[in-house]
Amino acid sequence: MDHPRSLLNVAERLHTDMVDRLGTLVARESAPGSLPHLESCADLLARWGQEVLGRPARRVVVDGLPHLLWPAVDQRVLLLGHFDTVFPVGTIGSRPFTVSGDVATGPGVCDMKAGIVQMFTALRLVGDTSTVGVLLTCDEESGSVTSRPLIEREARRSGAVLVLEAATPDGHVKVARKGGSVYRLIVSGRAAHAGVEPQRGVNATVEVAHQVLSLGALGAADSGGTSVTPTLLSAGTTTNTVPERASLAVDVRAWTADELERVDNAIRELVPVLPEATLDVQGGINRYPMSAELSRPLLELAQAIAGQLGITGLVGAYAAGASDGNFTAALGVPTLDGLGAVGGGAHSAEEYVCLDRMPERTALLAGLVEALSTVERSGRRSIDGIP
Repeated sequence: MDHPRSLLNVAERLHTDMVDRLGTLVARESAPGSLPHLESCADLLARWGQEVLGRPARRVVVDGLPHLLWPAVDQRVLLLGHFDTVFPVGTIGSRPFTVSGDVATGPGVCDMKAGIVQMFTALRLVGDTSTVGVLLTCDEESGSVTSRPLIEREARRSGAVLVLEAATPDGHVKVARKGGSVYRLIVSGRAAHAGVEPQRGVNATVEVAHQVLSLGALGAADSGGTSVTPTLLSAGTTTNTVPERASLAVDVRAWTADELERVDNAIRELVPVLPEATLDVQGGINRYPMSAELSRPLLELAQAIAGQLGITGLVGAYAAGASDGNFTAALGVPTLDGLGAVGGGAHSAEEYVCLDRMPERTALLAGLVEALSTVERSGRRSIDGIP
């Protein structure tokens, strides 16, 4: 069944099953940090994975968060994804999984539960999965803090990494991603009565406003595509008190490591404007950019398989958002992203998936896995001792 056309024929016959599984998975909410819901979702995925891989998942729990790993001894390809979503518990009540024609909607349907369904279906089409590793994490949407060491370890053991994040709305895979940094600026001032003697205070809200303006000058969206965006802001305690403390979150995205480091240095060199105010910078570079050069051989292989499937115009897109593929690419491991569902509207109430594209994406992934799983690797690494 290794010819792409044969893979596509079988995937088309499994289309109804994929839609049913997608509805089941979307209904199993997996909000960031909600342990009971993440555990429940992990239970479901562990069953699905064992069915297709013939081996049980290793549940790697870090700070209570359950990540699912199916390692291979000679891991020639790693399939990487995440099952957490950005949506709070209860969202499914107001926005349940809904199918309208060839489009499905619901929380997390595109980012990235349809990709997971396609992944497990593709593995059903692959004759030998003994050299295929699978890692599904549950904290990607909150920064991959607990899963990053696991992702990097498994990537180092792998010949290539295929990331099941969603494709572009046009169905393009992703060969490059911006890198990202996350900061928190903590401003300390001095409290005073806002009406009686405001002059005795040092207003943290005013100081953080100065910092917002300074941050705006650090971006280079017009020339290099670097964005420096103040996001979450909090300050003060009561309406009649000069704020003693303020906190500002900052999101940074850039196409090059040099740009991330330029902004990092500039943020760390920020100085208070108000006398006696102090500024503490927390955080830093989270993900370095994913290079298109590293993805090129995998893109060419995907395009060859797509051509055999009758998929025309498959190109490699540049994505502004980061993924766990940034981590694996930063290690020098060949990485191709965007192999999941075709859809859009991620992180919004309009999130959707094109159901009619699921069979072809499944067959494309199966073809890639079959091709990569037969590539001999040197320096094989044992999985002994992996938790």
